[in-house]
Amino acid sequence: MSSFRAGDHVSWNAEAHRVTGFIIEICSADIDFNGLTHHATQHEPRYFIKPDNSDDIAIHSASALTKIDPGLL
Repeated sequence: MSSFRAGDHVSWNAEAHRVTGFIIEICSADIDFNGLTHHATQHEPRYFIKPDNSDDIAIHSASALTKIDPGLL
């Protein structure tokens, strides 16, 4: 299982730039989100993320995320 937890500050690649945000929820079962089914398991969860600069919610797998060291902020 990944070392990400709710509250972690993370970044990921968007279409044109790098985006940052905070993990708000971890999902370990398949879920329908914005019209798409995201497959998740306990060993490969999906992370709901609130971007720093928008009110949207993103969902990503651990492989798409990079944890931001709080000491670098």
